[in-house]
Amino acid sequence: QVQLVESGGGLVQAGGSLRLSCAASERTCSSYAMGWFRQAPGKEREFVAAISWNGRATYYADSVEGRFTLSRDNAKTTVYLQMNSLKPEDTAVYYCAAETVPFTLNIPRTSYEYDYWGQGTQVTVST
Repeated sequence: QVQLVESGGGLVQAGGSLRLSCAASERTCSSYAMGWFRQAPGKEREFVAAISWNGRATYYADSVEGRFTLSRDNAKTTVYLQMNSLKPEDTAVYYCAAETVPFTLNIPRTSYEYDYWGQGTQVTVST
């Protein structure tokens, strides 16, 4: 059973930065695409960003394009979401997810394409 553990959330002022990490328990996750989603109170969970298994391809939601950067270190089975120029509307619980199709170039962008999820980490951006 794959376990994903997010960390790095917290409270930050608008314009500030945070870096989220997602550590996977299984080395097989190094062969899977990984993604980040977020859910604000009273809203649906939404796609934020995703990265291919080899880190060569990334995809971002329009709302975070140019501000967030997703990367991965397969030796550590960890993905990182660098979030800059944070806005109050970025406030949400952020979830890391892993699909289980190895070595695919597809980058899933919908929640149903992912098989494993972390417990989430809270990000709060104050004005």
